[in-house]
Amino acid sequence: MTTRVFFVLIAIFVAMPTISSFAKEEIVVYTARKEHLIKPLFDLYTQNTGIDVKYITGKAGALLERLKAEGVNSPADIFITVDAGNLWQAAEEGVLQPVSSDALNANVPANLRDPQGRWFGLSVRARTIVYNTNTEAGKELTSYEDLAKPEWKGRLVLRTSKKVYNQSLVASLIAEHGEKEAENIVAGWVRNLAVDPFSNDTKALEAVAAGIGDAAIVNTYYFGRLMKKKPELPLAIFWPNQQSSGVHVNVSGAGITANAKNKEGALMLIEWLSGEEAQAQFAGLNMEYPVNKKVAADPVVEKWGEFKSNPMNVAKYGELQGNAIKLMDRVSYK
Repeated sequence: MTTRVFFVLIAIFVAMPTISSFAKEEIVVYTARKEHLIKPLFDLYTQNTGIDVKYITGKAGALLERLKAEGVNSPADIFITVDAGNLWQAAEEGVLQPVSSDALNANVPANLRDPQGRWFGLSVRARTIVYNTNTEAGKELTSYEDLAKPEWKGRLVLRTSKKVYNQSLVASLIAEHGEKEAENIVAGWVRNLAVDPFSNDTKALEAVAAGIGDAAIVNTYYFGRLMKKKPELPLAIFWPNQQSSGVHVNVSGAGITANAKNKEGALMLIEWLSGEEAQAQFAGLNMEYPVNKKVAADPVVEKWGEFKSNPMNVAKYGELQGNAIKLMDRVSYK
C-alpha cells in the first residue's frame, strides 16, 4: 500500500461517524401515549445513558398523517401509539421499518408484536367486563359472546364503536368466529344496550355504578383510575372466556420510523423500554400489564387477579379492522 493510499483511507475512516456515535445522538419520538405516561421513562433513559430524548405528543391519527406528510424529511426516529390496530395501520402505511432484535424477540411475546418486526408491544391492556356488585351480574357472566343473549336485554353498557379499542375487540371476534357469527354477537350486544353507547370507558363505568346497566366492556386501566378516585363504587372486574379463548388483550407499542435518522439509537431505546428496568414503570404508570413476562405487574393491578388471555396475534386486529368497522355499521352499533 502506498503512503498516499494509506492516508486517504485514514482520512475516510476519521470522517465517517462510528456506529456508537450515531447511537449517542438525540432520539426523536412521536408518541400518542400521553406525556405523563412516557416522560418519566425518557427522563430515566437520559439519566442512565446521557442520551436526550425529544418527543412530540398528539393523537395517533394526526401523528401518523404527520409522518406521512413529512416523508424523508421527518425528524422522528420512533412512533409510539396505543392499540395494535393503530400500530398495524402505521406499518401498512409505510411509516415503520422492520428491524431484527434478539432482545425484543426475547422480551416481547410473539403474539404481542408484528410478525414482520415493524412494531413491538410495550405494555398490555385487557379489555374485559366490569359489573355492578349490587346486582346478580357477577354470578351470570361467562363470556363476551354470552352478553348477546336475551337475558342481558337492557343491561349492557358499551363505549362507542368509533373507538379503536372496540374495533379491535370486534376484529378479534371475526378472527375467532368468522364474520357471520361475529355479526350475530355484536347485533346481540346492540339489542341488549341499556343506553346509547358512551364516548369513553369512564362514563360507561359510571353508568354501571349508577345502576343504569349491570355490566360494561372496558379497558382495565379505566377501572383502576376510577376506583382510585372513588373506591366506594360498587364495581368489580370479571374475566370472561376463561373456559374458551381467553380475555381480549391489546398493546401500546412502538416501531422505528421508515426515515429514522438515528435507527441504532431508536432500537436501543425500544429495547430498553422492553427490558426489566423500564417495564414495571412503563406499565405501572397507566395501570397496565408489563409485556415482559419477567416483570411483575403493579401491586394494584395484581390485586385484580390472574386470568387466561387470548393468544391471538394482535396484528389480526389491524388486518380485520376494516371488516370490523363495516360490521358494526351494519348492526347500527353507533
